[in-house]
Amino acid sequence: MGVKNSILITLTVLIAQGMVSNVVLAGAKEDAMSEMQKQLNAETMSRPFDPGVASEIDAELNKLIKKGGKPPVMKAPPYWRPGYTCRNSWRYSRQAYYNCRYYYRYYGRYW
Repeated sequence: MGVKNSILITLTVLIAQGMVSNVVLAGAKEDAMSEMQKQLNAETMSRPFDPGVASEIDAELNKLIKKGGKPPVMKAPPYWRPGYTCRNSWRYSRQAYYNCRYYYRYYGRYW
């Protein structure tokens, strides 16, 4: 029984050490992932949002206005504030910028 017990104890210790090292490695991996995510967020937020080429959007709008289409959005978006221009919509999305430009070109004013 002595040999079986010592083998069993040795295996138990080795398994426990492996579990501990896995927990330590998992914690280190999470720390590294967290640091990479912070760096990615900082890089993303440091660049301005570019919804696309404004000339392409203007060309699309000219075609729609010539066809007599009305802007799909008739109400200001929830983020809109007095004094805003379409440039302020760039940070939200290309569609927000597009809607703003279309409304402004059609009505000659902002919301």
